[in-house]
Amino acid sequence: MTIYHFLLLFLFWVCLPHFCSPEIMFKRTPVPQQRILGSRVPRSDGKILHRQKRGWMWNQFFLLEEYTGSDYQYVGKLHSDQDKGDGSLKYILSGDGAGTLFIIDEKTGDIHATRRIDREEKAFYTLRAQAINRRTLRPVEPESEFVIKIHDINDNEPTFPEEIYTASVPEMSVVGTSVVQVTATDADDPSYGNSARVIYSILQGQPYFSVEPETGIIRTALPNMNRENREQYQVVIQAKDMGGQMGGLSGTTTVNITLTDVNDNPPRFPQNTIHLRVLESSPVGTAIGSVKATDADTGKNAEVEYRIIDGDGTDMFDIITEKDTQEGIITVKKPLDYESRRLYTLKVEAENTHVDPRFYYLGPFKDTTIVKISIEDVDEPPVFSRSSYLFEVHEDIEVGTIIGTVMARDPDSTASPIRFSLDRHTDLDRIFNIHSGNGSLYTSKPLDRELSQWHNLTVIAAEINNPKQMTRVAVFVRILDVNDNAPQFAVFYDTFVCENARPGQLIQTISAVDKDDPLGGQKFFFSLAAVNPNFTVQDNEDNTARILTRKNGFSRHEISTYLLPVVISDNDYPIQSSTGTLTIRVCACDNQGNMQSCSAEALLLPAGLSTGALVAILLCIVILLVIVVLFAALKRQRKKEPLILSKEDIRDNIVSYNDEGGGEEDTQAFDIGTLRNPAAIEEKKLRRDIIPETLFIPRRTPTAPDNTDVRDFINERLKEHDLDPTAPPYDSLATYAYEGNDSVAESLSSLDSGTTDGDQNYDYLREWGPRFNKLAEMYGGGESDKDS
Repeated sequence: MTIYHFLLLFLFWVCLPHFCSPEIMFKRTPVPQQRILGSRVPRSDGKILHRQKRGWMWNQFFLLEEYTGSDYQYVGKLHSDQDKGDGSLKYILSGDGAGTLFIIDEKTGDIHATRRIDREEKAFYTLRAQAINRRTLRPVEPESEFVIKIHDINDNEPTFPEEIYTASVPEMSVVGTSVVQVTATDADDPSYGNSARVIYSILQGQPYFSVEPETGIIRTALPNMNRENREQYQVVIQAKDMGGQMGGLSGTTTVNITLTDVNDNPPRFPQNTIHLRVLESSPVGTAIGSVKATDADTGKNAEVEYRIIDGDGTDMFDIITEKDTQEGIITVKKPLDYESRRLYTLKVEAENTHVDPRFYYLGPFKDTTIVKISIEDVDEPPVFSRSSYLFEVHEDIEVGTIIGTVMARDPDSTASPIRFSLDRHTDLDRIFNIHSGNGSLYTSKPLDRELSQWHNLTVIAAEINNPKQMTRVAVFVRILDVNDNAPQFAVFYDTFVCENARPGQLIQTISAVDKDDPLGGQKFFFSLAAVNPNFTVQDNEDNTARILTRKNGFSRHEISTYLLPVVISDNDYPIQSSTGTLTIRVCACDNQGNMQSCSAEALLLPAGLSTGALVAILLCIVILLVIVVLFAALKRQRKKEPLILSKEDIRDNIVSYNDEGGGEEDTQAFDIGTLRNPAAIEEKKLRRDIIPETLFIPRRTPTAPDNTDVRDFINERLKEHDLDPTAPPYDSLATYAYEGNDSVAESLSSLDSGTTDGDQNYDYLREWGPRFNKLAEMYGGGESDKDS
């Protein structure tokens, strides 16, 4: 009975959601000593072991979460029947949170929680308890495991995973159409009370939408919601725990709902009648205007197809649907003519291409409008009666004969007069001409089919009042053949007859050609101009003939060449004929009739030179001519070389002529009279050390006055020669009997070397540069000369 009352007390405490008493403790129920169960088991020491029942036991403790008191929260009490209250036992706690979150009084066995516990972090804790003897530290009770469960309180509000939801639903949906489902979660314990039971309600969005309280499914609440009237809706959903009762916690979320389009609106033309204008000169395919029907829908639901369903211009105009702009482009289908018709009427229909069968009752999904097109007059160019002309004329017509007439008119109502002309780029030889007033085409030069069988002309027709308005037409003139050419030999024939020929022997087969082209084909006849005792012509009647001999044997010594006139005639009207002369040579032949020699001189010069000998003679003559030309060229080159030959620059050498000169009697070397008499007329002297190649006209300089100083005279002449473009481009040495200032290098003469004591040292010449290397070699070897 004690255990039964304890269980009733425990169940009553559990059913109280907010009841927690620190006085509750679980005591061991007294159990009589259990008798030995089973058989005895012998031990090694001879004693018999008895299995005893544990003297204390418990199952679990309960603890309320979120304790807000200032003291430690009391959990429960552990007690052993062997605890006499004298402090000899010690209670030990281990497991989840032992020593930190949960502590136990070693003497009394009271368990406390040291801090506030959140069930959402951990719902239960598993611990182990044991009672030991304080002195011997031996367990007096076996270790037992128990659980501390955390009782939940409603301390968490429902939360949505998204703060803002986005959803869509087709417009015109029926009431109750599902839009989207939102779900809120509550961290409280769903198995304990109503803390985690969530109920949904709508705070904003009525009367358009509703929400199911238990599932959170949002549905449409009004029928026929039209996107064209309103497209966006914002709905606020609340989730509340405790089953939605007063005092429950709640959370909210926002759902943005968009009405998607359906094809519930037909296209409509804004006007019943549309007026367009087009020039009559507009080419086929020209866009003259557009029509557009408006549709309140969007996307493919607003796509429209245009067509012409009626009117008097269905064969003159066409309409094309422009997909990007959803317009109907009206284009010209056939050429227009203001003078023929000035107004056309079209009935244009616009129809949706994607119709939803659910909304047929809102139709029809098409509309019509009337399009009136006015044709405007323009100044058109002349129009020929044909697109091209073909004239045929015989080649023997007289100059000035009319071969045909072209006709053109002005299609405008003014009927402007037309002027005709020929495009001379198509008639460069000016064989034809045209009458500018009536378009008659006539010849201005004789025609010849054999030169050109076709003439492709271009005739221009232009308005006299507006010459810019012109039209061109092709005129083809075919020249018909007339038998005006006589047949001739087809090729040049090189004919010979053997000296040993016999009568009737064939020596040549001839044929003829004719530039004419008769309708019945070519037919030629061959005959001799006169009876010939040596040869005859036999007509084969296939436009060929054979030349036969009439006598036995021919002699080159008597006659080496025969001329045979052959008459060739055709069969067209008028008959044309010509005489061709056939040259027949007499040749020596072998027994098979093969030609060996046809020249009569070959008999007189049997020992003539062969071809190889003639070639050798010509080669010898060419070689001799080449040698003569090379010799002449070398000789001319020698004449151009200077008298002073040196491998180096002439300025770097000292030249000795071994000629003392004639002194004062030698007047060719230098004319001293120029210095003595500055007023003397000077003449241009040429250099004598090279052969002059080009003669320049000497420059005349003004005569110096009598009182001119010699130094000034020389300086003027030096300046004049420096500026003279005809002066030689090299240095020349001229002596004017004036020594001038001392040289910086002092004297280089060896005349005074005898007055000096000892030998002179010329090693410094090497330091003056490459120009003095020769002097350094000549004078630097003095010591070696002495020794020798």
